Amino acid sequence: MKQGVIEAEGEVVEALSNTMFRVKVLAGQLPNVEVDSTILCHLSGKMRIHYVRILPGDKIKLETTPYDLTRGRITYRY
Repeated sequence: MKQGVIEAEGEVVEALSNTMFRVKVLAGQLPNVEVDSTILCHLSGKMRIHYVRILPGDKIKLETTPYDLTRGRITYRY
């Protein structure tokens, strides 16, 4: 894990173009966020290389930076 990265778990709501996804993150997973929020995420490089498919409804693990909590990177699919 990289330094300064916030990890959270969520559920994919919508699949967009160019391996982008809308992910719903439950309250309490991210700092300073008390309600369920939606984050725009892209696939990590390793998941692209290994052709891991993500569909709406999948549970995932994501990383985001403390600077922009509205964007993230999908690192694992459960």
